[in-house]
Amino acid sequence: MTTTTTDITPALTAEEEALLPSDDDVAFYAEHGWYLSKKLFTDAEVDELVAASDRYYAGERDRRLPVRPPKLAYWEPDRGDVQRHNDYVHHEHDALSRILRKPLLGAVAARLARADEIRVFQSTLIYKPPISGEPSNIVPWHFDKHYWASSSSENMLTAFIPFHDCGEEMGTITMVDGSHRWREIGADDTVVRHFADRDRSQLEVMLAENAAHNGAEIRKIPMVIPKGHVSFHHCRTYHGSGANVSGRPRRAVSLHLQDGDNGWREYPLSDGTLAAYNHDVLVRRTADGRPDYADPEFCPVIWRAGARQGG
Repeated sequence: MTTTTTDITPALTAEEEALLPSDDDVAFYAEHGWYLSKKLFTDAEVDELVAASDRYYAGERDRRLPVRPPKLAYWEPDRGDVQRHNDYVHHEHDALSRILRKPLLGAVAARLARADEIRVFQSTLIYKPPISGEPSNIVPWHFDKHYWASSSSENMLTAFIPFHDCGEEMGTITMVDGSHRWREIGADDTVVRHFADRDRSQLEVMLAENAAHNGAEIRKIPMVIPKGHVSFHHCRTYHGSGANVSGRPRRAVSLHLQDGDNGWREYPLSDGTLAAYNHDVLVRRTADGRPDYADPEFCPVIWRAGARQGG
């Protein structure tokens, strides 16, 4: 994947400028830990995401990962009609990548994170089948920073991009309001394991205990997201999702984003090993031998400060 500053961060149009979060929106995000955007993608762009994901599920790839990371989420047809998660679609499929790396999306994320640069951290294509009793359809409460312990930044965020109108009946993403500001207690380093590898009731208890410690009410906000709009959340905001009872599949991408200051850090675990992320076996190394989370092959820049003046 070849990228340059000029083709990553062209100037926004006046119409796109009007879609950026206001100062009040940025303040809301800082207080609540989530933000529902204006319409950032046209209907045609969203329809192309659907068509491109259909081709992806049919086996189309522009490139493959050079090695298989140890904790890769990668649904394949032999796994059946469960919730599908496929990581690194921005690397493997150019049509998906082209739309997901829309500069306007990066500019919105930069405003929310108060960052000068936004890079892709990960992209996960998601398909939640319309099967209300399917256990994999329930995503228990968690926050993303738990899985990014090897990342130095506390300002990372996620853009949840549905491919259609997405409401409660589809099992939309649901935020625990303001939970990114909680002081965490009682979390041992097993939290670096993905929610799919942990007991759901244990995660429910962890949420309740942390809310009680902070004297906070657990206020759950389902994101009702119109087609073309995007839900953003802070890397420490608890979130989850329920069953899809709509009769239609819920299709989306979770686009995890890192600010320009993020880098690999040493984070020791209780067993003496270091926290790791899938990137660590893929990305190039820095001069001092650390995994480079700014490797443009896997973590391309989608926004840099000054781009609105022509980049």
